Amino acid sequence: MGSGNKLPRSDDFDSHDNDQMAIIRIRVTERRLDRKFSTGCRLTGVAVVALLVLASLAGCEVERRKSDSELGLDPQQSSGRKIYDNYCDRCHRPYSTKGKKGPGLKGIFQHPYLSLSGLPANDERVRDIVRNGRPDMPGYSQTLTPQDIQDLLAYLHTL
Repeated sequence: MGSGNKLPRSDDFDSHDNDQMAIIRIRVTERRLDRKFSTGCRLTGVAVVALLVLASLAGCEVERRKSDSELGLDPQQSSGRKIYDNYCDRCHRPYSTKGKKGPGLKGIFQHPYLSLSGLPANDERVRDIVRNGRPDMPGYSQTLTPQDIQDLLAYLHTL
């Protein structure tokens, strides 16, 4: 029979040993594949973890949250920011035009029309949306007082 890692050849066996030879070849091949795949899988696993870490860091918009005074908010705007944090932030980003579930609200009043609905970007329309909701947004008329909504609008004007 051959030596080292060479596979046995058919002339190393008698004709009645062909089945045994096939089994030996399969086992040798399995061992080689096991070695290749176990090393490859370990390396692949490390590479996947490294890529996931890089991707998660690249997608982060890590920015320290500024205080109300750093933003120059007056008491009404500060109250509106708290309302925003409690009700709006889960679906809307305040300082980005990219949205979460809903559109980002940066510069909401700096354009003549709202980005998704095309409605005029004014206090009256935005107040109606906050009170009554939209197809994918709940209304807050039963949750927020008129003063809460006014405070929220004052904060939205600072974005």
